[in-house]
Order: sequence, then C-alpha cells, then structure tokens
Amino acid sequence: MIQTLATVVLNEMIAPDYGRVRLSCDAGFNRARPGQFVMLGFPDAVDPLLRRPFSIHRLIAGENGAAQIELLYKVVGKATRRLSQLPAGERLSLLGPLGRGFQVPAGTRRLYCVAGGFGVAPFVFLAEWLQRQASPPAELQVFLGGRGRADLLCISDFERLGIPVRLTTDDGSCGEQCRVTDPFAEAIEQRPPDLVLACGPQAMLACVLGIVRAHRVPCQVSVEAMMACGMGACLGCAVADRRDSARYLHACVDGPVFDAEAIELG
Repeated sequence: MIQTLATVVLNEMIAPDYGRVRLSCDAGFNRARPGQFVMLGFPDAVDPLLRRPFSIHRLIAGENGAAQIELLYKVVGKATRRLSQLPAGERLSLLGPLGRGFQVPAGTRRLYCVAGGFGVAPFVFLAEWLQRQASPPAELQVFLGGRGRADLLCISDFERLGIPVRLTTDDGSCGEQCRVTDPFAEAIEQRPPDLVLACGPQAMLACVLGIVRAHRVPCQVSVEAMMACGMGACLGCAVADRRDSARYLHACVDGPVFDAEAIELG
C-alpha cells in the first residue's frame, strides 16, 4: 500500500455525467491487479474531508518505470464534481492499490464478464492485463447493461481489444431492450464458461449468482460499498458472510472481489 501525491495527466468527460482521469503516480502502482481500488482525496481539503474509493480502470506503464492509472467517475456529489473540474497538473492524494482483485486461474479458457453501468470500470484493466499474460483465456466476452445509451461506457475500449460486447439497455436506446442478465443467461445455457466475473448493482449480482448456481459455474463478484478509510479501520463497508451468520467481511480488505457464494447478495 502506497500513500502519495499523484498528478493529473488527463481529465475528460466521456459521457453525460461520466468522466475519466489519468494520474501519474508512484512506480509501486505497477503492482496493482484488476479489481483492486484506490482511495482518492484532495490535499489539504476540509470539504470534502475524506478520500473516496475508485476502482482502478486502467494501468499504463509510464517512462522510466513510472506508473499511470486511470479512474472512471460519475459526477454525483461535491467530491466528484470537483474532480471533474481539475485540469492537468493538479495534484491529488492517492492511497493504494487496495483490496483483493479478481483471481483468474491458470487454464481458464472461456471467461464471461457481466457489468451493470458503472460496474464496467475494472473490466478494461482486466482485459488488458489478461492479454499480457502468457496463456490468456481463448474466449472473453463482456455483457454490458445500463439504463440508457449514456450509461454504456468503455465500448470502444473493448472493441480496440477485439473483445465482443453484448449490449442491453432498460429503455432500448442501445442494444437489446432487456436486463443484462437475460443475454448472459442465454449464453451460459448455450456455451457454459469456466468462470464468471461480475460487477454492478447488488440486485444484478444476486441475479447473476442465481444463474451461475443453476449451471454450477464458479463466479466472483466485485461489490460496491461505501467506505471511509479503505484499510479495515472504519468497518463501514461490512458485508454479511453467507457461511457464518454471526460474521461480517469487509469490502476494503476481504474484497471488493469475493467468491459469489461467500457473501449475502440478497
């Protein structure tokens, strides 16, 4: 874990209310793995005071071993509104890489990723990281859903990597008009994968779990949880342990990626 000041290299809006910021940071961030996150804050700020968690969206090797990371954000409050207005050259407080990322076992040949809206954030990092491995999965497919066209992010990133994406929207403005779990269920029925990874709203994750259980396919989920510290001290990101009703896990240190059978998803 590294605490440092990072420099804004690029900050742009990529869709209504959605932005992407690239940060130049300590070389230690080259050790980050897909699914991990950072805590981001404004140096010397009183309001907002606390850092905010962001999934690592991309990891880019910089010059002389330096690292650059990209984060996706949605403008929903004071902190993200301020973030959206930062120009290149500004400095941000950065803590990370944190948490437990995705675990793709050696020998995985077919991999499905299911993302609901902003839940797509870690999957570009995952796709780029897998393509750099000695034996990446022979087949990787992404299922991406959102309320409308503006909520479908990173499509061009997956196209650049040659990864097929099945698109769905609630309003039918792009792709199929249905829930993202509908084409996913169809695909898993026809061509079961070796592993499923999912990130998105809890209701979507619960539906994904029901589908993979029916087909006995291993699944990992990345949960979205509010947290104040990112290090297990505040205990604000508690997640119920499905295997022990008296025990709670914490998204910041035990996750944010969990075996789907390990936690209560509702």
